Amino acid sequence: MTTKTIGKGIAVFAAAMLATTPAFAQRAGGDGATQPQTVLFIGNSFTFGAHSAALRYRAETIADLNGDGIGGVPALFKLFTEEAGLDYRVSAETSPGKTLEWHWQHKRNVVDHAWDHVVMQEYSVLDRDDPGNPAKLLEYSAKFAQMFADENKHVDVSLTATWTRPDQTYKPDGHWYGKSVYQMARDLRRSYDRAAENSSAIDHVNPVGQAFNCAIKAGFADPDPYDGITFGQLDLWTYDHYHAGVAGYYLEALTVFIGITGKDPRAFGQSERAASELGLSPRQATRLQRVAWANIHDESCESLAK
Repeated sequence: MTTKTIGKGIAVFAAAMLATTPAFAQRAGGDGATQPQTVLFIGNSFTFGAHSAALRYRAETIADLNGDGIGGVPALFKLFTEEAGLDYRVSAETSPGKTLEWHWQHKRNVVDHAWDHVVMQEYSVLDRDDPGNPAKLLEYSAKFAQMFADENKHVDVSLTATWTRPDQTYKPDGHWYGKSVYQMARDLRRSYDRAAENSSAIDHVNPVGQAFNCAIKAGFADPDPYDGITFGQLDLWTYDHYHAGVAGYYLEALTVFIGITGKDPRAFGQSERAASELGLSPRQATRLQRVAWANIHDESCESLAK
């Protein structure tokens, strides 16, 4: 695993530090007052929480730069920072079914500002016309990252590597048909890692697809929603077996939260508010918190079931 993949400073944070605000969580303004960190999310339905209760969740707590009234993963992230005692101002520029190429061509002027953190997510199969081809991911993530670095040389830019789509794995017309449920996420992760290595302005990858894989390996999530959900296990996807469900978006937001703040979400425990408000049980919430942390820190996913 490369230094970029691990992310800035994650390894130096211990679980006990959740209540302590790290040095990069806030910055001084020109008048000496503490200013919130700014975070921008760029992506599509996998970022804004399509087909789930996360879509409009706490939309008023973030700035939706397109005025669509979305909450999604950005709003979940925002709540996690508040629960951790951190001060972040969160914005989102998202559009359904769009690539980073589309955002570059149509929304570049909307996001071309100085940000402290930027989180970008590419189309779910990378290239709609050539699934699995990372060429456009590499090209446009690098263009965006350099643009943001030109605005703020200290900006933290990350890429969110997404999950295996069951419809691409279990259906005969899927690009990953016949392969392991883990394989699509692994292939996507390799492509996102290439993009991070391709640009000096990209700092790390948020391994969301690997978090899904980890939840399955731990026995917390069912690997195949087409044959029904095993009792006691979560369905990480929604009804189309393509987009995530509430549990999947919750896990995505936890993974990004760790990548940006370095904080350990296991400290939230059973009382975490988003889980309760979105219908996850206390046990499901703590399982997903454990998965997110173990996945980033290369701990055994199978051991989580013990």
